[in-house]
Amino acid sequence: MIRRTKTDAFIRRESEGTVVHSNDRDRLVLATVVFAVLFSQLLLYPGIATLVETLGADATTSAFAASTLDASMWFLVAEFAAYIAFVGVWGVLSDVTGRRTPFIVAGAVAGAVGYAALAAVPAVGSVPFEGVLLLRVLQGSMTIGAFSLTMTMLMDLEGGHGRNMGAAGIAIGLGAALGAPIGGQLTELHPLAPLLVAAGLLVCVGAVVPLVPDRTPDERRTARALVGGVRNRPTLSIPYAFGFVDRMTAGFFALVGTLYFQETFGLDAGATGLLLACFFVPFALLQYPMGALSDRIGRTIPVVVGSACYGIGILGVGAAPSVASAAVAMVAVGVLGALVAPATMALVTDIAADTERGLAMAGFNFAGSLGFLGGFLVGGTVASSYGYDLAFLVVGGLEIAIAVVTVPAFLRRSFGPDRLGTSDHG
Repeated sequence: MIRRTKTDAFIRRESEGTVVHSNDRDRLVLATVVFAVLFSQLLLYPGIATLVETLGADATTSAFAASTLDASMWFLVAEFAAYIAFVGVWGVLSDVTGRRTPFIVAGAVAGAVGYAALAAVPAVGSVPFEGVLLLRVLQGSMTIGAFSLTMTMLMDLEGGHGRNMGAAGIAIGLGAALGAPIGGQLTELHPLAPLLVAAGLLVCVGAVVPLVPDRTPDERRTARALVGGVRNRPTLSIPYAFGFVDRMTAGFFALVGTLYFQETFGLDAGATGLLLACFFVPFALLQYPMGALSDRIGRTIPVVVGSACYGIGILGVGAAPSVASAAVAMVAVGVLGALVAPATMALVTDIAADTERGLAMAGFNFAGSLGFLGGFLVGGTVASSYGYDLAFLVVGGLEIAIAVVTVPAFLRRSFGPDRLGTSDHG
């Protein structure tokens, strides 16, 4: 009897060790997929002005291309409008069917076709810029499925919500950090090179995802029940609000920040990518440890205090008088962003029910896509009409404001270690 008990205990420990090893491996694979999708997206940003000109942006033939700034803004807006329209569809499909992998594969492969179709536009030669924007919408509607559902697969893993979302965060950060400088270098080789590399990477995503087993909960719910369940968790609005504002700052830097650095400091696409990397490198490398930290100390300090300081840092970037000081400010903003991002995403997992994770993460990415869109539209409009100084003030001020406004909600509720693995019914 004693011998069997010891053997059973050994087998149980060995089994638990195997599960942990499997989770670590799958976490790495899924994080790599998230990296590839974001890397593909960011490849286009440093050379966006050159790309839209190559794709036929012409003020004489299209109302969407009155200037390079306008054409660039609408090219980015088209993708994120598609994200907003379709992210919820992917989330509901996944939760209702209890499958993630086939939808991720479909989204990745179709997204690759979209990137390749955009690269073929100059060869065709007769596609108006409105047609280019339509292709961009189709590509974005597919890509968001691969992105959001891969993050949902990370939510399905055991091992701590902050740690899992930290893995997602480091993948997002590294994708952005490397995508910006490499995209700038690719643009200097050829304006269409980023599109072709993006297409190839998404094909690889479609091949890699099936290596990870689906861990979707066994319980099935109808689409109406899913939507109702998420609506009955009003505290999800807290991470959604932070996700909106945080992504707005990212969209702001992707468009307005890129043009600001080039016009103010006379940088080319390659140097602009390197300056953007000053933010994205620390933002990426610190995501995982910051996510694990929020598992230990809770979400309040990383989210609320971090967001307020993050907004102040954005104001510092806009006030920087030189490339060197702007680079230092970007590094500081990257560190603060790494404190905020994984804790905010982990809040979604803390609050959502297991059977609603696909839709809950879709809601977070919906809010984030709206934020990116707002960063492009608000940032671009304010910068174009009133100058870059006011644009930095508006975006940085919003980040500070959301932290201040949500303090009472965080004081009323406990988020973090004592809530891991639970759901909040509001």
